[in-house]
Amino acid sequence: MSDSNSAERLHVVVAITGASGARFGLRTIRALLECGQKVSLLISPSGLKVLNYETGSEWNGDAPELTNSLRAYFQSDRLDYYAYDNLFASIASGSSAPDAVVIAPCSMGTIGRIAAGLSSNLIERSADVALKERRQLVFVPRETPLSTIHLENLLRLSRAGAQILPAMPGYYHHPESLSDLDDFIAGKILDALQIEHHLFRRWGTDVQEYES
Repeated sequence: MSDSNSAERLHVVVAITGASGARFGLRTIRALLECGQKVSLLISPSGLKVLNYETGSEWNGDAPELTNSLRAYFQSDRLDYYAYDNLFASIASGSSAPDAVVIAPCSMGTIGRIAAGLSSNLIERSADVALKERRQLVFVPRETPLSTIHLENLLRLSRAGAQILPAMPGYYHHPESLSDLDDFIAGKILDALQIEHHLFRRWGTDVQEYES
């Protein structure tokens, strides 16, 4: 398995919850690995069901089985998978906090529980650790329309130091496929993490400059 090297390797936790849009999380993971980063993946039970339904995958099994399946899919051994209820995982402790946590897609239920300071599973605990240790925390909420409660929870998390990055792709780069839209959101996530990438053409950048 081969991956490109990165000048400064980050450890990024990527969590996929039960909101629609698992493609955004999967594309972000692949982009991070291609950029040389280390990824720890968390998937909620609902997130795994939605992911399999939306992508046609058939990922199931315990943590070792899923780890093998996911490493084969992404062709990288720098991907670790932790069970949703494994609160003994290293990333559950502030003394071993990752550099960043990305929840993509993020359900409003997950948003609400994290905003309330709950840590009943490893996704919530990882986000809680990121907030208390002042690490980067990026939410990619997937819901529309948003209720007042949703907005208040998002505002509370933003004030606590998290970045809210809704799955709202731009169209100025003239996307031609769903993959182009996935690339745009994954690229914005990497922008938030200050990781260089070429996932989409930036506004004001001509094609030749971008492709070089």
